[in-house]
Amino acid sequence: MNMGLLSGDLSQARILISNDDGVHAPGIKALERIARKLSKDVWVVAPETEQSAAGHSLTIRRPLRVRKYGPRKFSVDGTPTDAVLLGVNTIIKGKRPDLVLSGVNRGANLGEDVTYSGTVAAAMEAVILGIPALAFSQCVLQREQPHWATAEHWAPKVIEKALSVDWGPNILINVNFPDCLPDQVTGIEISRQGKRKIGDELVERLDPRGEPYIWIGAQRLEDSSEPGTDIEAAYRGAVAVTPLRVDLTDHPTMSLLSKAFAL
Repeated sequence: MNMGLLSGDLSQARILISNDDGVHAPGIKALERIARKLSKDVWVVAPETEQSAAGHSLTIRRPLRVRKYGPRKFSVDGTPTDAVLLGVNTIIKGKRPDLVLSGVNRGANLGEDVTYSGTVAAAMEAVILGIPALAFSQCVLQREQPHWATAEHWAPKVIEKALSVDWGPNILINVNFPDCLPDQVTGIEISRQGKRKIGDELVERLDPRGEPYIWIGAQRLEDSSEPGTDIEAAYRGAVAVTPLRVDLTDHPTMSLLSKAFAL
């Protein structure tokens, strides 16, 4: 992937921002402020309502409707993937975006969260469309109100450093900001995806009509002590930066299978 314009001054870059918390969420407003410090050509195309845990899903069973809020601000009544797809191919006319930024999500996207995350999916769709993308999440561990100031302070440096490298195709950058004040952050660390699985808390109850239902809770089994993971870094107070591959092919296993099937 040729970063070109993105390797230096972003002032001439066209930036598209999206999220999964919805077009009016505080996190996307923070990301818009971040983006406008980098460029004047900033577009917002985001889901009309919250789409958390939508993953990389497309809406194909009904039409999508676009709502305009301003010259460069739109919502799509679908998923984060829908928003980026329509933003790039339909809503934004002329020049395609040079960069897509997704978030800032309210809550972490660590470990296996990335497979469910609409925040990561928006960045993933951009990469599939050939556009460099970063996904941003603000960890919320013990507080009700996220430290948006932490994301706003550290995101520009992360973007600048990340875009100084040619990632190549099929790569997105997943960024998690720790749940602390900006001056308490210990630094920026490159980390691998950790282990963290949602769905271990399943709450079974009866509705007012006596019918049973199951609610998937927030409890997770996770290892926050394993060095080098995004979970350990973020929990320790660092900004965790993790490159993720859109191509899920496991090449060592592919080689093993090729030998086995050749017998």
